[in-house]
Amino acid sequence: MNTGQSLSMRYDPRELSDEELVQRAHVELFHVTRAYEELMRRYQRTLFNVCARYLGNERDADDVCQEVMLKVLYGLKNFEGKSKFKTWLYSITYNECITQYRKERRKRRLLDALSLDPLEEASEEKTPKAEERGGLDRWLVHVNPIDREILVLRFVAELEFQEIADIMHMGLSATKMRYKRALDRLREKYSGLGET
Repeated sequence: MNTGQSLSMRYDPRELSDEELVQRAHVELFHVTRAYEELMRRYQRTLFNVCARYLGNERDADDVCQEVMLKVLYGLKNFEGKSKFKTWLYSITYNECITQYRKERRKRRLLDALSLDPLEEASEEKTPKAEERGGLDRWLVHVNPIDREILVLRFVAELEFQEIADIMHMGLSATKMRYKRALDRLREKYSGLGET
């Protein structure tokens, strides 16, 4: 159309910072998705890893990632930049993982109530894959969901403690304390298994 618009389209999204891409997305969306696509490309793998480690299986992780990407697409125009884009993204991810986790828990309780064997169904998807992968996944099953999320956001998403505290709506000292306790629990579990 006009020269200003065509000039604004001449940029390499890979060379821009997250903040610059967010500004571009404010102007471009929904007609042009270049800035949004670059933001998603940058975080897609980590986003999936965070979801998979939190939820314990790749199918649910993939579903949650799709949901997060849609929420980011539709929410990006309203993102005010009060926090880093990365923090905002993982806040959405955390909330979606919690929602999915609760859905799965309700489903398992329903199967229990119907006298089906939910452990058999759940173990097909969860346990073998988590155990086969080893490493962090193998140990995450030994901590509660909140501590698991703190560990995942710290090790997989590589967020600072303040960012984790903001995402989880917790105080900074409480976040650090839960992180330390979760690590201590894992160390105890690890040393106990190492001796046997």
